[in-house]
Amino acid sequence: MQCRLLRGLAGAFLTLLCTGLLSLRYHSSLSPDGAREAPALGPPSPLSPELQLRDVFITVKTTRAFHHSRLELLLDTWVSRTREQTFVFTDSPDEGLQERLGSHLVVTNCSAEHSHPALSCKMAAEFDTFLASGLRWFCHVDDDNYVNPRALLKLLKTFPQTRDVYLGRPSLNRPIRASEPRPHNRTRLVQFWFATGGAGFCINRKLALKMAPWASGSRFVETAALIRLPDDCTVGYIVECKLGGHLQPSPLFHSHLETLQLLGAAQLPEQVTLSYGVFEGKLNVIKLEGPFSPEEDPSRARSPPVQMPSPPRAPDSMPVYLNPLPIIFRERRRAENGTESHRGPLPGTGATLIPAFSREDPACGLDAL
Repeated sequence: MQCRLLRGLAGAFLTLLCTGLLSLRYHSSLSPDGAREAPALGPPSPLSPELQLRDVFITVKTTRAFHHSRLELLLDTWVSRTREQTFVFTDSPDEGLQERLGSHLVVTNCSAEHSHPALSCKMAAEFDTFLASGLRWFCHVDDDNYVNPRALLKLLKTFPQTRDVYLGRPSLNRPIRASEPRPHNRTRLVQFWFATGGAGFCINRKLALKMAPWASGSRFVETAALIRLPDDCTVGYIVECKLGGHLQPSPLFHSHLETLQLLGAAQLPEQVTLSYGVFEGKLNVIKLEGPFSPEEDPSRARSPPVQMPSPPRAPDSMPVYLNPLPIIFRERRRAENGTESHRGPLPGTGATLIPAFSREDPACGLDAL
């Protein structure tokens, strides 16, 4: 009996001893102020893979009138190097383009007119198709642009994916102004920078997702109608006035609105986009010697040193048809507040006004009227 009692006391003592040791160990793991110490952090999560050209969604906006005169030149030159990333948005079916582009020909239900509603309709189609693609960058160009994919990728790699990026070239040397309707029959005068669509611009996915409430579906057309401005201006309005973002200006994008002869041959490999056009009856193109004469290659798009041979044509397949994007308003007259981006030579100089790329970021809202 006495032996059993001793064994019981010994067991109880051992239990109390173990409990005390465990309690001491727990309290020793606390910091002096009683908070539990943070566990040691493991290695940081791996970063996203390095940006590749296949991560970039390139769109070309065109119309049936330019299928032959402009698009064939693009397909024979830079699009041949970026076919997997490039989608052509037009307003009419075309068997020849279908044969060459397959599902990368996107036939919208937009009008063929060169009007604000028609252009905004196509931009909305481009934006929605990019969102559905899941890719990391959206880059828009016009059908008179030449794209240097190497320079484009090099430029995009300089921006961290954690940042909202709206990248392009302004066509004005000042912010554009617009009247924004407000409640109670009032308006607010706003000003903002925008990248001209004629030189091309790029937006990363992080920013594009934030733009969706004003830019996806029919909302892009509605937003453009609200401020009565073209599609490229509307993009800038959404970024700067609705989201508080800013245009990142780049001199590496070029449109036919500038004096392209000022670009030297040594600069061309670093340029992201080039263009061509006619001003006052004279061809406005880069000055470049090449295997083709000016008569054979007036745009000089076949002659840049960045040009590569064209791969075989893609197999025939059906083009993509988008659901109708409704136009819910009648065409309105162009706003007479500087929306026209035309810039001719400065009097007496022969030089063209080049936008200033250093600027103070103005507040979007100026006043209420």
